[in-house]
Amino acid sequence: MKRSLVAMATFALVAGACTAGGGDATPSAIDTGTAVSHAPVTIEMWTAWTSKAEIEDFNKVIAAFEEAYPWITVNTVKNVDDTKLLAAINSGTSPDAVLSFSTDNVGKFCSTGAWEDLTPFIESSGFDLSQFPQSVSDYTTYAGSRCALPWLTDAYGLYYNTDMFEKAGITEPPKTTSELFEAAKKLTVFNPDGSIKVAGFVPYLGTYYSGNTMSPFATMYGVQWYNDDGTTAVNTDPAWKALAEWQKQFVDFYGYGNLQKFVAGQGDEFGSENDFQTGRVAMMIDGEWRTSENFIGDPPAVPYMTAPIPVWDENADMYGMGQIGGTIIGIPKGSPNPDEAWLLVSWMATDTPTLVFASNLLRNVPTTLDSMGSSDLDLTPQFQTFLDIFTNPNSYNKGASEIGAADQDLMAGFFADWQAGDVSDLQAGLDDVAQQINDQLAQASAP
Repeated sequence: MKRSLVAMATFALVAGACTAGGGDATPSAIDTGTAVSHAPVTIEMWTAWTSKAEIEDFNKVIAAFEEAYPWITVNTVKNVDDTKLLAAINSGTSPDAVLSFSTDNVGKFCSTGAWEDLTPFIESSGFDLSQFPQSVSDYTTYAGSRCALPWLTDAYGLYYNTDMFEKAGITEPPKTTSELFEAAKKLTVFNPDGSIKVAGFVPYLGTYYSGNTMSPFATMYGVQWYNDDGTTAVNTDPAWKALAEWQKQFVDFYGYGNLQKFVAGQGDEFGSENDFQTGRVAMMIDGEWRTSENFIGDPPAVPYMTAPIPVWDENADMYGMGQIGGTIIGIPKGSPNPDEAWLLVSWMATDTPTLVFASNLLRNVPTTLDSMGSSDLDLTPQFQTFLDIFTNPNSYNKGASEIGAADQDLMAGFFADWQAGDVSDLQAGLDDVAQQINDQLAQASAP
């Protein structure tokens, strides 16, 4: 899914309006039999899509729902991030249903009651949760509350330029992080003045590349974000130190200043000037949506293949795994028509023809067992990689917390200083970030 929207929602608004598990919708089953007459109703779904083309594609899905439930008309609204949604909830002007890209915020949505706990709807309708793989169930629930359902998902893998690999004499994609480093050295081309002409791989955190953010990098090392007692593990799990040391060594190979200049010249992530698509980088971590003709083109802008992300050498037996987690849908607190909204979100989450159609259209991974096994899926070798990553038992989402994406933001800030050479004591720096995360966790859970 095109991730041009990154929601950094402020949840202070909702804290005073919602309480943990504080949903107020009482479901009543709607008789959907063909012989039953229904009064026409219009419901509104707010979405995180940002462009006209995206909402037009999404409305093709909605049209199928309206055909299945002809008395319901759905009005879709684009470009609504979580901050706008929460302001509406607090002001008593919620939409009926919502679609968000912010998987990280499930913990907040559920714990504050900003999104309704769907358990009563599930129980009253006999909804079958076994349709979803366990990994999907994990990232749509928090602390016993299921306030979201999945609608397609993302998986992150390695994209690599096959022509560049052949010219460099590299016969297969790197499987470990040390192999990634060595391959990048062979693939990198420097200009006469020492600046970077082609980067084998960009280890710089903070570029626009979807994969050059904290969570995909951390997934390569299989890091643990939280301990069993709910406190953060960023200063105790040795994988964090290993990740930091590897990344800094990689940055030093290029030179921090060199990398800064290189990323300053980056092209539009979601346009034809994307650095991988122009041959400016030989390898990158990105999501499955890049395989779409709307992004990399048809025929592709460059000859390429995909593979699972490389993993820490100590976890070599886990190769094939990756980060997963994608779009979520739900019913916000104060939904004017929660029963009709439930029909919409439950249908979107489970209707196999629709999920397959949307997957083929948007090039996202379908999220039910039936849709993943459909013979109607348009499977290219490049896209198949991401289905394999999604079904790998070691693939995971970092897990939700009551502070949303704040843990990633704090770690990203630390790594920005680290890669710049501004951190002299790695352990002390990680201890400091851990304290900040734990302080925010304590504040979020305070009565």
